[in-house]
Amino acid sequence: MLKRLLIFSLFLLLAVCAAGGGIAVWGWWRYGAPGPAPDARAVVIARGGLASTAAILQRAGVIAPGSLNSLLFRVAVHLTRHDGVLHAAELEFPAHGSLRDVLFVLRHARPVVHRLTVPEGLSAIQVAELIDRVTVLTGPALAPPDEGTVLPQTYDYEWGTPRATLLARMRAAMTATLDVVWRDRVPVAEIPDRRTLLIVASMVERETAIAAERPLVARVFINRLRLGMRLQSDPTVVYGINRGAGPLGHALTRAELDAPGAYNTYTLPGLPAGPICAPGRAALEAVAHPADSDALYFVADGSGGHAFASSLSDHNRNVGAWRARQAPGR
Repeated sequence: MLKRLLIFSLFLLLAVCAAGGGIAVWGWWRYGAPGPAPDARAVVIARGGLASTAAILQRAGVIAPGSLNSLLFRVAVHLTRHDGVLHAAELEFPAHGSLRDVLFVLRHARPVVHRLTVPEGLSAIQVAELIDRVTVLTGPALAPPDEGTVLPQTYDYEWGTPRATLLARMRAAMTATLDVVWRDRVPVAEIPDRRTLLIVASMVERETAIAAERPLVARVFINRLRLGMRLQSDPTVVYGINRGAGPLGHALTRAELDAPGAYNTYTLPGLPAGPICAPGRAALEAVAHPADSDALYFVADGSGGHAFASSLSDHNRNVGAWRARQAPGR
């Protein structure tokens, strides 16, 4: 009887070991087997326990569904814990990534980088709206920054970056760029300080999108300031009406051009009260290095650019040519 009991116990032990070995072999195979994701995909891994992380990865289709696969993930994390900690971030997992690949990404991959481009010429209201529309940023909606304090360019950021942090980077970029442009400028009496340069650059930015014209437009404004002429810049009038909220929706009326205001350069002597948009570096450089010209006027030439003139009579001829091109049938 005792002999039979010993034989049965040995048989049971061998069976358990065989089953355990089979499970181990299956687990090792699943650890390196291709995963279910048909393509690479970015997944936000929020802070939480292993069960929460497994559930996120299963919902994203990165690891196979089911409680057994969730358990296998947690066991694999435990057995490889000396390889490093798991990170909470937005991470990109490869197509058909194995469990081994998934754990490598969770421990060693860099977070997904997003990019936001701030175009030249946006107003502070538009910049704030642009940032607020980015869903992977965090924090409350932003109040518009001071006008002209954001540098238009492309910014990198990660999931979870606070909106206020990204805006602070944009403002720091403008400060640094303005400092460099000011340091390397050609000194002009009519541009006595950084703020004046910023204001004139914002007007240049709104007047033309043609790179070759910017230094000439800057020179027109500088020449007018030198002679005490009113700058008569339409974009400043529009900004005074809606503070850069968007297109005005109609051509400026005579009443709007004649209405006194802090930004109406048809009625104001000198500069408007402040910048009217966020000028790009090219516009800043144009004011720091204006063209050599005695031009005092410019008007659209009907082809996307402008015609420049040094006398009122020449300017009037350019205006007449522009109106002729706008006539019906042309």
